[in-house]
Amino acid sequence: MRSSSLATTGQAGRDGATLHTPILIEDEIARFQTDGYLVVRAGFDQGEMRHIDAWAREVEAMPEVSGRQWVYHEASLIEPDRQLIARIENIAPFHAGFAELSDVLKGAVGQLLGEEAVLFKEKINFKMPGGAGFKPHQDAQAGWDAYADYFINVLVCIDAATPENGCLKVVAGQHKRGLFRSWEPLTEADMQGMEFVDCPTEPGDLVFFDSFAPHASDPNMTNATRRLYYATYNRASAGDHMARYYVDKHKNYPPDIDRQAGREYRFRV
Repeated sequence: MRSSSLATTGQAGRDGATLHTPILIEDEIARFQTDGYLVVRAGFDQGEMRHIDAWAREVEAMPEVSGRQWVYHEASLIEPDRQLIARIENIAPFHAGFAELSDVLKGAVGQLLGEEAVLFKEKINFKMPGGAGFKPHQDAQAGWDAYADYFINVLVCIDAATPENGCLKVVAGQHKRGLFRSWEPLTEADMQGMEFVDCPTEPGDLVFFDSFAPHASDPNMTNATRRLYYATYNRASAGDHMARYYVDKHKNYPPDIDRQAGREYRFRV
């Protein structure tokens, strides 16, 4: 059990659910600063996770409509002719439950930032059976420095994430090296001396990691889907950039429903 506490009041979701606000203790904040990431076990309890699980299923079932949530697909590594949902982004504006979840997470992120946090982007990575992994990278490499100089991600584990189904892999302390370069994954030379370790999580666990922390994941070659929700925040003093970020991203890497026939779109980082 964690030694830190949970707030006694929470936020009410769209179905009347109440999510407690995780509160970090000094030791956890210190570990985050040292390692660049922090694992918080049972940040949400089983009852709360039943609601979050239901919300994720609702989002998955929502029709793909231009101008609403963004759905990206990928070919299965197990059945190449089968298209899978890889991830869904831009959820909170169209789903009250995830709007509440992203709001609840601001408290702990604000503790790590040292000031109020503002939502920058969010998504669910589905990683269905046959879903691909992610090469080692820093999230800041995706051009985020055009909006603010520093971000913190929060992972909320919806399904058990294991080495077999492609859990997060992290490396400690390398965030202190700052941004390697934009728009390219990490190279073998960059990763000299880095030790990526599996970060398995159970439903309700949280992982905080900053935008310079190198991380990766393997494909999911099991027969079960592994869903993880990610919300990303920056300091409120750096501005609210969520709307501009999605406008900019739409120009170069729109959701599948908005893509032009014959045009090639490439996911770089």
